[in-house]
Amino acid sequence: MILVQAIIQPIRLSTVRSALEEAGYDETMVSDATGYGRQRGQTAVFRGNEYRVDLLRKVMLELIIDEDDLDEVIDIVRSSARTGTKGEIGDGKIFVLPVLDAIAI
Repeated sequence: MILVQAIIQPIRLSTVRSALEEAGYDETMVSDATGYGRQRGQTAVFRGNEYRVDLLRKVMLELIIDEDDLDEVIDIVRSSARTGTKGEIGDGKIFVLPVLDAIAI
C-alpha cells in the first residue's frame, strides 16, 4: 500500500476530489495546511500598509492506494490540481510514502 499526500491550492480541492471519485478513488482525507515553497509568500496591502504573508493557505489531500494504482492517481491529481496548462509555481506538491499496514479501529 502507498500513501499519497497532495498539497494543493484550496480552490482546486473540489476539482481534484471529483476527478478522483470519478476514477473510483473516493476514500480521502482532507486537512488544512499552511506553508510556502518557491513562492516565498506574497506581498499584500491592507489599509494602505504593505506587509508580507509568509505562510500561504493550502489543503492536504491524503489517500491510501494499491501500488499498482500509483501512476494513475498521480496523473489525476497533477492534471486536476494545475492552474495553468503546464502548472504554475504554488500549485502544490505530491508526496508518495510506503504504508506498512492499515488497521481498522
